[in-house]
Amino acid sequence: MAVFGSLSAVRAQLAHDPRFKAAFDYVAEALHPASAVRARIGAVAMGATDRHELAGDAFALEQAYLSKPRAEAFLESHRKYIDVQVVVAGEEIQEVVDIARMTVNVPYDPERDLIKYLDCQDTSLLSARDGLVGIYFPVDGHISRAVGPAVLVRKTVVKVPV
Repeated sequence: MAVFGSLSAVRAQLAHDPRFKAAFDYVAEALHPASAVRARIGAVAMGATDRHELAGDAFALEQAYLSKPRAEAFLESHRKYIDVQVVVAGEEIQEVVDIARMTVNVPYDPERDLIKYLDCQDTSLLSARDGLVGIYFPVDGHISRAVGPAVLVRKTVVKVPV
C-alpha cells in the first residue's frame, strides 16, 4: 500500500529498493529551496507539464495547475509505473484506496498507463504540502484534489518503473 511522509521517512522505508534511488535524489533537489530543480518547477507555466528524464528509466512530470474540487477529479491507478508525488508549492488533499475496493470506470489504457475508477468514498485522506512525499503503487487508487478554494499547486510526479 501507499507510503507517505517526509522524504527521509519514505527513503528509509524503501532504502532496500534500488528502483527509487534516482527518484529520491531528484526529490531531494526538488525540495531544496535553492536548487535548480526547484527553480525549474517554479517556472512551469500554469496548466503545463514538463517531462524530465531520470536514471533507471524513471522520469519526472513537473506541473503547475489550480487544484480541483473532488467532483472534477478522478480516482486512478497505473500498472507500469509507481507514482512518487511531491507538492513543492501549494497544498492539496491526496486520497488513496486499494483498487480491490473500487470499480473500473475506464479500462486500462496502456498508452497513458492509466485506469480510471468510479467514485469511491472509502478513501484515506493525506494532506500533501511542501516537504511531504506520497508513493502510490499499482494497487493504490489515488486522487488529488483541492483542500478548499482552488490554489496554485506546483508539483512533480516521478514515474518509477515497476
